[in-house]
Formats: sequence, C-alpha cells, structure tokens
Amino acid sequence: MTEKIRELLAKHGGLPVAVDQITDDADLYAAGMSSFASVQIMLAIEEAFDVEFPDSLLNRKSFQSIAAITRAVAGLIGNSEAAA
Repeated sequence: MTEKIRELLAKHGGLPVAVDQITDDADLYAAGMSSFASVQIMLAIEEAFDVEFPDSLLNRKSFQSIAAITRAVAGLIGNSEAAA
C-alpha cells in the first residue's frame, strides 16, 4: 500500500524532491506539497483504492506524511471491508 501511495505522490504531489528521498514520516507540506496537490492526491487515492474519504479525514493532518496517508487508507479499506 505504501508503495502505491508513493507512486501516486510522485505523479500528483508536485513535490520539488523525488518521493523516494522522502521518509514515511516526513512532513509533505514542508517538502513542498500544496493544498491543491493534496486534493489531487486524495482523488487519485480514492480511485486507486476504491475508497471515499469521509469529511472527518479531509484535513491537513490526514495528508501530512506518507505514514499518515497510509494509516487513513488502511482505516478506510478496513471500514469498507467491514461494510461489505
């Protein structure tokens, strides 16, 4: 999952540094990600993982780092599997 998220960040994140140079816990906003890019990443993640971010996760903290995004997606996948 983390590798797919990194791939989506590389494609949609608009980061001035290579994604493979960013640690999982690094602050993506400090690395140069804009709020607009975070929305693009969210949309790409929703499509790639067939999930929908609820309003409670639509905040800067959910997209602060690769680790935070991974936790959010893992929670969404778990919730969607529980609902199925």
